[in-house]
Amino acid sequence: MRIPLSWLREYAQVPRDATAEDVMAELVKVGLEEEAVHRPTDSLSGPVVVGQVLSVVKEPQSNGKTINWCQVRVVPAGQPQTLSGDGIDPSGVQGVVCGAHNFTEGDKVVVTLPGSILPGDFRIAARKTYGHVSAGMIASVRELGIGEDHDGILVLSTLGLDPEIGSDAMELLALYDQAAEINVTPDRSYCFSIRGIAREYAHATGTKFTDPAGAVVVPPSNGAGYPVRLEDQAPVYGTPGCDRFVARTVRGVDAARPTPPWMSTRLRLAGIRSISLPVDISNYVMLELGQPTHCYDQDKLSGDIVVRRAHAGETLKTLDDKVRTLDPEDLLITDGSGGIGIAGVMGGADTEVSDSTVNVLVEAAHFDEVSIARSRRRHRLPSEASKRFERGVDWQVADVAAQRVVDLLVELAGGTADQTGTDVGTAPDAVVIDLPAGFAAQRIGIDFTADQITGTFTDLGAAVEAHDGGWTVTAPSWRHDLETKEDLSEEIARLVGYDLIPSRLPVAPPGRGLSKSQQQRRRVLQALADAGLTEVLSYPFVSAESNNTFGGAEAGEQASVKLANPLSAEFSYLRRSVLPGLIEVAKRNHSRGFRDLALYEAGLVFLPQGTLGTPSIPPLGVRPPEEVLDGLYDGLPAQPLTIAAIFTGNDSPAAANHQPRAWDWADALDAVRLMADVVGVELLVEQGDHQAYHPGRTARVSLRSGEILGYAGELHPKLLAAHDLPARTVALEINADLLFEAAADVIVAKHLSTFPATTQDVALVVDGSLPADAVLATLREGAGELLEDVHLFDVYSGQGIDDGLKSLAFALRFRAIDRTLTADEASTARDHAVKLAAERHGAVQR
Repeated sequence: MRIPLSWLREYAQVPRDATAEDVMAELVKVGLEEEAVHRPTDSLSGPVVVGQVLSVVKEPQSNGKTINWCQVRVVPAGQPQTLSGDGIDPSGVQGVVCGAHNFTEGDKVVVTLPGSILPGDFRIAARKTYGHVSAGMIASVRELGIGEDHDGILVLSTLGLDPEIGSDAMELLALYDQAAEINVTPDRSYCFSIRGIAREYAHATGTKFTDPAGAVVVPPSNGAGYPVRLEDQAPVYGTPGCDRFVARTVRGVDAARPTPPWMSTRLRLAGIRSISLPVDISNYVMLELGQPTHCYDQDKLSGDIVVRRAHAGETLKTLDDKVRTLDPEDLLITDGSGGIGIAGVMGGADTEVSDSTVNVLVEAAHFDEVSIARSRRRHRLPSEASKRFERGVDWQVADVAAQRVVDLLVELAGGTADQTGTDVGTAPDAVVIDLPAGFAAQRIGIDFTADQITGTFTDLGAAVEAHDGGWTVTAPSWRHDLETKEDLSEEIARLVGYDLIPSRLPVAPPGRGLSKSQQQRRRVLQALADAGLTEVLSYPFVSAESNNTFGGAEAGEQASVKLANPLSAEFSYLRRSVLPGLIEVAKRNHSRGFRDLALYEAGLVFLPQGTLGTPSIPPLGVRPPEEVLDGLYDGLPAQPLTIAAIFTGNDSPAAANHQPRAWDWADALDAVRLMADVVGVELLVEQGDHQAYHPGRTARVSLRSGEILGYAGELHPKLLAAHDLPARTVALEINADLLFEAAADVIVAKHLSTFPATTQDVALVVDGSLPADAVLATLREGAGELLEDVHLFDVYSGQGIDDGLKSLAFALRFRAIDRTLTADEASTARDHAVKLAAERHGAVQR
């Protein structure tokens, strides 16, 4: 929301010398966020004055163009020129070359004299062109940065102005004004108006606030105005789509009149371009009061206005000249011919006002927030009106806004208002909240006085009544966010001052700290970071195709949680795997030149099992019974913590005398083993089969109990090609909750022996389908306590090995903690290991 300071000063006591930065500094105190400052003088400066064209000589050129050689008086006749500088004529008459033809002798125009700077860093100086020295420029609105019209220069009489020659044109056009831009959070819709911001500024500074709505005199509605019917009898979202509609008629308007400079300047500073006088008035009132209004050409209406839901297949041509197919949930404004506007979003082209409009019907209505938000999103039609309606508009201000538009049409467009008017609908019940004594102090940590509490509510515009147990507060109609006693407590803290809230660190109860799973998670994630991986965070929203690919080892459709209101139709499911998000992160980095990546993420996945959700949601403010909570939890999908990683490119950058190594499947498997090691878990690694991974380079990782922990290996070549990722990209994904459940309570470090080790190798022929890891575990068990380490270093099948068999070669390292082992002791331990492998797996030593 942009706030022109001259406008704000009409309703709040803003010092004359206050800057936009000063205003934002005050608004920050009451919880608003500063965004930017807008000043026309940042891009427009120097001598910009009112001039009068004395003569115009048309001179055809050889290129077919005709220019005007003009003499323009920039100082009143008989007065000396007080400005000086290169190109400033002391006589007060400047010679100017101009290519526009929409002016004549005697017109008063805006002249930018030598030394001035226009938007785009366009510097004005005396320069020779078309055989003349042009000492200045007669400016258009686009050149001044105050509009888009470039059909000709700005003739001040077209704005209804007759200023003194030589006067400051920037002051005349209100270009010295400035605007403060703030970010408005969704719960504070009333701040989308000068009225709301002025009230907040008064809160922040403790000064007086003048309500602009209070200055508008609304005549009583006699019900004899333009006929309107509200026919949304079956609300789609639980409340009527429209619960108030005010209509007023102004006749005999001159819609072609120019918008006054003060209004167009304020609109421009507020971020809205000037269109036409009736439309500008409507936008001006919306910015001032926060209530969007709409102007119809009443002579183009046929029959009663009816507010209803759209029919299936119904179409409407909107103001942007696009024909839109409507949804039965769309709320429509209609007449006898059909739709004339999507309620609260955009009007129809068939009834829009134009320069030929004579009679204007003014609409100010109150619409359901959800209906407007859904229609805006459905038709991709963001507008200033929908931005306000979908966040909530004050029901009580509709008639005031309509009357304000009527008054401005009468004043600026020469119209005459009908004495009759229409105001149909039913007011919503006021929100009444009970605030117990002491609740705010307990909630915020400050002992607020009774005067502070009642003063806060009075300043808010709420009705407050004290009683023995506290206060009863009736929220003002423009504060849709005030619903509970917690909301009231936050308002007290906000207006009394956040700076008064003491800063105290909570004291941890003795004997507590991180839980076992929290310690394990921290240990595992730190180990990955220490190994050189970078942690990232991706969105949990994915497509159905991604869930089907990564959500299970078997091909086919996977049960997934579908979002009722997704941010994007493409990503409308909760993830079953962390890998799709990681792949998108890797893809984005890779496309920007980061080729050597080792990324990991820890996050929840969502695995639906049985029925999702519950028939009803318990009310807020009271803790539900345990059986209700159990039902709520039962309706949630399983959400195990999952850790995934992806590796692309090389393990290190290239350097002199160093050849980097490309990541491969073994690196992904090593990362899994690293996570298991730091929490003391033994793993079983087997050849795996997963549709997202390469069919021959995938490991299935399991616990010794047999539960599958996850997969690691090279991603499928077709998947990599589809995502524009390098070939041989590897990844892993494990169920961290299963890993933590299997973790040892205490990890005991092994004693470091100072005696030398003895190594022996053994090659065993086993069945080709037997996992090498199973044989390795058996050797470790059979060798006993003297075995320090064992690892597989070769797998062979072929000549000399029978079909269906394979040879596994292991290196065994033996060491004792109290002596140097003899060769016989090591051999005996090795023989025990081989014997157990023979008994358990039928292994034969080569």
